[in-house]
Amino acid sequence: MDKQKHNIVPRFFKKTLKNKKDTDFDAHLKRHLKNKEFKKHYDEFGKQLEIAYRLAQLRKEKRMSQIELAKQIGTTQSNVARMESGQQNFTIGTLIKLAVIFEKNLKVSIV
Repeated sequence: MDKQKHNIVPRFFKKTLKNKKDTDFDAHLKRHLKNKEFKKHYDEFGKQLEIAYRLAQLRKEKRMSQIELAKQIGTTQSNVARMESGQQNFTIGTLIKLAVIFEKNLKVSIV
């Protein structure tokens, strides 16, 4: 993955997560998908980024720090930061741990 591709979409998520008023991911995403360059990268990395956004959202709803979450899933704060910015791949094992911590169901499907 080249560095330029890697940066455009994570910038979107950083801005989204900092804007506390913008809690509707779909509305925020819809606005950004009008940008052709953004849409191109989103089409390539979209699902990973949706998970990244949801992870950060759930952590903040629980008022949990990245350090606290990292301890619970057995990783470092920097790995959690990369997960939340869409720069870290997720294993099924990690997704299961996250679902348990946030008391959510995990659904993975290939259609």
